[in-house]
Amino acid sequence: MSEPRVPYPDATADPSQYVRTREKGSRDVSYPDAPEPLAVPVYDNHAHLEIEDGVGLSLDDQLERAGEVGVVGVVQAGGDIESSRWSAWAAASHPRILAAVAIHPNEAPAYAEAGRLDEAIGVIDELAAQPRVRAIGETGLDFFRTDDGGRPAQFESFEAHIALAKKHGVAMQIHDRDAHEAVLQTLERVGAPDRTVFHCFSGDADMARIAGERGYWLSFAGNITFKNAQNLRDALAVIPRERILVETDAPFLTPTPHRGRPNAPYLIPVTVRFMAAELGVDVDELSAQIAANTLEVYGSFED
Repeated sequence: MSEPRVPYPDATADPSQYVRTREKGSRDVSYPDAPEPLAVPVYDNHAHLEIEDGVGLSLDDQLERAGEVGVVGVVQAGGDIESSRWSAWAAASHPRILAAVAIHPNEAPAYAEAGRLDEAIGVIDELAAQPRVRAIGETGLDFFRTDDGGRPAQFESFEAHIALAKKHGVAMQIHDRDAHEAVLQTLERVGAPDRTVFHCFSGDADMARIAGERGYWLSFAGNITFKNAQNLRDALAVIPRERILVETDAPFLTPTPHRGRPNAPYLIPVTVRFMAAELGVDVDELSAQIAANTLEVYGSFED
């Protein structure tokens, strides 16, 4: 997610009209050319398709482009009330989308300061009851953007979201930035949901081994292709294959060689092929495993 804001629940808003725009600056905002299609279809485990970044792609365009290269479904993730409502709407309106809903850890302190964190979590609770909302997320801890003063609200929010995932019997997508030990300790202390996913995994091989032993899934994004991300490649090497997922975190973390340009689900094949090469396995074999893992975590996109 991008910089934290200060949003509040608005039950009168039409979620289909919600749009966010990413700051463009001087970077190239044209979408890269489509990669060669995957022969075995996969799913994008985590994206933010409500954020407008590149030029000229509607939600329908995004899904059509993805389908053309073998990306047949997307888990659309929320991080505040507005984006969570949009995610639930998108999933209810598009058979290729499932939703995750949550208050992002960097948003939790703003809600708490306004005295509305309980209210916001209550809205997430209501959204999680919808049949195509299949995960609570992204939730977790972020010690990079939030200072010590905001951390109690992050912990409160994280534990409340863990409870919601258990209550609704859905998966949980974790945002963990510079908080590995605290996240693992919280999951161990409170008890992790049955299907716990580390979205955009950022740990190392030791953390991956712990995650594998505990039955967590690790979702790898395009940053696994970055030169400075050897820790992610080391983690990929040790996590059991049945615990691997792939994502874009679109429009962020565009894989090499397109780094800096807008990311989108249709670029998933770039990351999958890179991961297959790192593991020394056939691309079709890895794709089939990732697809099976995704359906195990979230259930069928056709239901």
